Amino acid sequence: MAGMFEHGAKTDSVSTAAFKSQLNKVYGWYAGGFLAFVLMLAVLEQMGLPKNWIGFIFLLATVGLYAGIGIMSRTTDAAEYYVAGRRVPAIYNGMATGADWMSAASFIGMAGTLYLTGYGGLAFILGWTGGYCLVALLLAPYLRKFGQFTIPDFLGARFEGNLPRFIGILAAILCSFTYVVAQIYGVGLITTRLSGLAFEIGIFVGLGGILVCSFLGGMRAVTWTQVAQYIILIVAYLTPVVWLAVKQTGVPIPQAVYGYQLAKVTERENQIKADPKEIEVINIFKARAAEADAKLKDVPAAMAADQAAAQKKVDDLKAANGPAAEIQAAEKALAGLPKTAEDAKKAYSGAKSANEARAKPLAGMPAHAVIFAGDPNGDDKAKAAFDTSRRNFLALVFCLMVGTAALPHILMRYYTTPSVKEARESVSWSLFFIFLLYFTAPALAVLVKYEMFTMVVGTSFANLPEWVSAWNRVDPSLLSVTDINKDGILQLGEIKIGGDIIVLATPAIGGLPYVVSGMVAAGGLAAALSTADGLLLTIANALSHDLYYKMIDPNAPTSRRVSISKALLVVVALAAAGVASQKPADILFLVSAAFSFAAAAFFPALVCGIFWKRANKWGASLGMIAGLGTTFYYMATTQTWMRGIFGVTSPVELWWGIQPISAGLFGVPIGFAVIIIVSLFTPAPSRETQELVEHVRYPDLKLAKA
Repeated sequence: MAGMFEHGAKTDSVSTAAFKSQLNKVYGWYAGGFLAFVLMLAVLEQMGLPKNWIGFIFLLATVGLYAGIGIMSRTTDAAEYYVAGRRVPAIYNGMATGADWMSAASFIGMAGTLYLTGYGGLAFILGWTGGYCLVALLLAPYLRKFGQFTIPDFLGARFEGNLPRFIGILAAILCSFTYVVAQIYGVGLITTRLSGLAFEIGIFVGLGGILVCSFLGGMRAVTWTQVAQYIILIVAYLTPVVWLAVKQTGVPIPQAVYGYQLAKVTERENQIKADPKEIEVINIFKARAAEADAKLKDVPAAMAADQAAAQKKVDDLKAANGPAAEIQAAEKALAGLPKTAEDAKKAYSGAKSANEARAKPLAGMPAHAVIFAGDPNGDDKAKAAFDTSRRNFLALVFCLMVGTAALPHILMRYYTTPSVKEARESVSWSLFFIFLLYFTAPALAVLVKYEMFTMVVGTSFANLPEWVSAWNRVDPSLLSVTDINKDGILQLGEIKIGGDIIVLATPAIGGLPYVVSGMVAAGGLAAALSTADGLLLTIANALSHDLYYKMIDPNAPTSRRVSISKALLVVVALAAAGVASQKPADILFLVSAAFSFAAAAFFPALVCGIFWKRANKWGASLGMIAGLGTTFYYMATTQTWMRGIFGVTSPVELWWGIQPISAGLFGVPIGFAVIIIVSLFTPAPSRETQELVEHVRYPDLKLAKA
């Protein structure tokens, strides 16, 4: 591979076709080598290679490979470091963009969301895919014509000043940092699964793989690493889904047959809803919720009763010479009781909410094929639920679509192509490579749900598959099973499952050899690493290129700018890892928050900057502040985790019932309105800037005038 990366630095003297041909050979051999590596491990597993060794080998081999590409791509040249020398062919830029885009949320979280929410999860696929149409039509080719290195760079040049550049820097850091925390959380989860290390340690082990790719070679190293990562992640994602399709239907095209399985899932859902044992479990959760509610009515008395009951249990076990393990568990439960009334109130409220959530048919999941909650033909309550559900679905599609079109780390990729034409082609290739995964995710969710409903639910606790206990050890919040009604049989209501494990557990659920589980985990790691690389590079470049070079020291030599970027990359990565180790929120919320931030901060300014020559510095600056401020305020006052961070205690008040995940719905129109109004009431941009905007949009017309 070294020859290719050395060759990449000399493409001025060789044809683009020859460079692309060499890339084809290198990555062709790489793909074949990866498949051979997986087959070799499969053979070794059959010969007795321990599972934990397989996990370590996948972890070390893949991270080592990415590190090798990063080392071979090291550079101190500014154009190479920031935009990969603007020489990446469209198909490879599309692959790199696909990997950059296929984050832990796409690879790990999306199929899990579809599993848990059914039709509602399609909002993510529609929004994210539609966003690339906006990128192709409205942004990518025009941004490439402007020719800057970063989005804040474009804002500073187009809106004539450092104020819009500085606001762009802050917004890029906010949305990219939020996004990268989610990726590093995913890295920790997967590294833990592969290696057996503690989650907090797994995060920092994975972080080493992230840094070695982006630290040495910037965008050049990240690009070629992401192409390699895409090959791994798409093979890893498709393999177990195809296997499940063959196992269940005999057809190796899951996208074509999952509709038949969905009909079977719907039939099984109806059986589960009517199962007396499932109803028994639901009633137990209802009783527990009612018990917690009763405790909330007199917290001091409830605390005293809990203390007396826990103490009595300890005393009884000791008096009867009970097993040491049971005595220790009882003493631990006694010690863990709330010490203050405030702590007790929080505990009782949490217990009430948790039990109410599970005191519903299908373990609280909606029926998979039901479009929206409620009923448009039902009573007033059912109609209101239907309207709210539909409104949130469309709001989420909008935020994800507009956010996709404004994410700085994605738009940066289109600065790396040799020409505007290739930038357009690159978007098309990006859509194709992303489509391969997105078209498969709904099938994966249905096939796994069919497997769970028919092969796991109804099994005795004594005969549960090994993967259940394995994932329970990794993180009980992701998967736990408890015999609630003490009948020895697992009901659906007794399974507590997090969406983040659906993809990673698919090979085990389908009965595949462990080597496939290792490959899927390696694919998830590739997805998380590739996106984290792009995000960290975006943040570091915003600080080193846009803040330091453009605003503080315009005379700084290239070597110093690149060195500062590398140092900042390490600092930001460690900060993000520190936040991720606290498990701040689920992956999907963090990612969606980043999309709302990007949509509100950048989309109005970018669109107006490209298509309206009258948009000026004050309009763009105040529009970004207003849009981002509105979005952030709504999240901070309505989202549980953020309310806790900012100490918000007032009652949650949703605007038109819109969930905080879609806060960008309010920020985007406010951003557009402020840009338009302020620009009309303040001086127009210079004539040169207005002519530049016209030339970027209508190059042929401009030449004709000249």
